[in-house]
Amino acid sequence: MIGRIIAFVACLMCAVPFLIISKYDKDGRDPINFWSGDKTLKDKVKNVREYNIEMAKLYKWCAVVFLITGVGFLIAPVVGIVLLCFDCTVGIYVVYRFYKKILGKYS
Repeated sequence: MIGRIIAFVACLMCAVPFLIISKYDKDGRDPINFWSGDKTLKDKVKNVREYNIEMAKLYKWCAVVFLITGVGFLIAPVVGIVLLCFDCTVGIYVVYRFYKKILGKYS
């Protein structure tokens, strides 16, 4: 049981930064970066406010997925491991595609 709790806390620690970004950067003047720290986004993004709202939603979904994965670890370690593998492979690709779609929409 202690392993399940540790895995849940680890997933929670992954979700918290996403929640913080989605909460506090939503109304920022600078565009929200996508993990890369791209400094050229100021030149690329035309409507920063709407772009940040969309990116905040994307980051919020990332946080929710990590919370669900953490609950999966509490239910059964195998469920959590499968969800974590999905998050770290297919999930990253899906999030990247959504980011590209958002960037294309507001560029």
